[in-house]
Amino acid sequence: MLDTALWISMALVVAALLLNVYRLAVGPDMPDRLLALDTMYVNSIALIVLMGLWLNTKTYFESALLIAMLGFISTVAVCKYLLRGDIIE
Repeated sequence: MLDTALWISMALVVAALLLNVYRLAVGPDMPDRLLALDTMYVNSIALIVLMGLWLNTKTYFESALLIAMLGFISTVAVCKYLLRGDIIE
C-alpha cells in the first residue's frame, strides 16, 4: 500500500514540477517567474523526501533540508534585487 501511495505522489510531484517549468519559461513578467522558481524548490524538496521514504535512507532528508535553506536564501536575495536594484545596501 505504501509503495502505491509513493508512486502516485511522486507522479503528482513530477507533474507539478513540469507545470512549474512551463510557468518559468512562459511567465508574463518577472514576479511570476520568481514564484514559479520558488515553487520548484518546494516541489523538489517534496520529491527528495519521497525518494528518501522509498529508499529508506536518512541521507535524502539532510539534502532536502539543505535545499530548503538555499531556496529560502536565494528567494530573499532575488526579491531584494527586484525591489531595490541591489542585494547589499
